[in-house]
Amino acid sequence: MKALVVYESMFGNTAKLARAIADGLSETAEVTLTEVNAAPSAAGFDLLVVGSPTHAFGLSRPASREEAARQGAEPGPLGLREYLDTSVPLPGVAAAAFCTRMNKPMSGSAARKSAKRLRRLGCRVVSTPAEFRVSGTTGPLLESEADRARTWATSLLALSTTKERS
Repeated sequence: MKALVVYESMFGNTAKLARAIADGLSETAEVTLTEVNAAPSAAGFDLLVVGSPTHAFGLSRPASREEAARQGAEPGPLGLREYLDTSVPLPGVAAAAFCTRMNKPMSGSAARKSAKRLRRLGCRVVSTPAEFRVSGTTGPLLESEADRARTWATSLLALSTTKERS
């Protein structure tokens, strides 16, 4: 199995999770881990996992990336929203989405928005979107979130051979 993990990160928290997810997947899959601005086409991969921070209740936009930069982030010119919106159709490719979000009650989730875009590309979304918590805007990740991400990743391999989930 070949897996591609594509992530957008501004303060480094989503990048840490992406590495943990790649580690979990690498137990039984050949994994390519890449930041969204360097992301290759997902064509030819068996599993696509995408992740980003939650901004303004969803995926980042140019304005929210500019705001994050004013807070010390290092955003790239493109975000996961643009990557997914310009990707080629991926009919039948197993896929999953994750995000970081602050550890407080709030609506909206970048992972849920990403999962919708994955479905529009024709992907089989194989897992409920995963949300991992950070203590504040700049982080850090809450304790054990990287371990939870690694465990989630290992479950994706089995799920990728089963039916689509909502």
